[in-house]
Amino acid sequence: MRELKLDVYSLYPDLTDIGPYDYSILVEEVAAGSFLCESYGVRVTSRASGESSQVTNVTVSTSRIDELMDLLVRNQVSPIHLQDVIDDWL
Repeated sequence: MRELKLDVYSLYPDLTDIGPYDYSILVEEVAAGSFLCESYGVRVTSRASGESSQVTNVTVSTSRIDELMDLLVRNQVSPIHLQDVIDDWL
């Protein structure tokens, strides 16, 4: 599994108060017959406590994982609420 950490300060310069969380896209290779495809998930980590939560295999669509990450960052979703937000989003 690879982890792509988002530089939220560069990606969201219009947000003045970005929460105390780090957001990452998780990338896994999944066998689909005779070829491999990428499956995307997310991880949220609290900068203060180090608490982390992740959900893997959310989507295989790059545009959908971008939409989800935008939702998480803009709403400052914490590790505790990550699963609930993804359940509602799906």
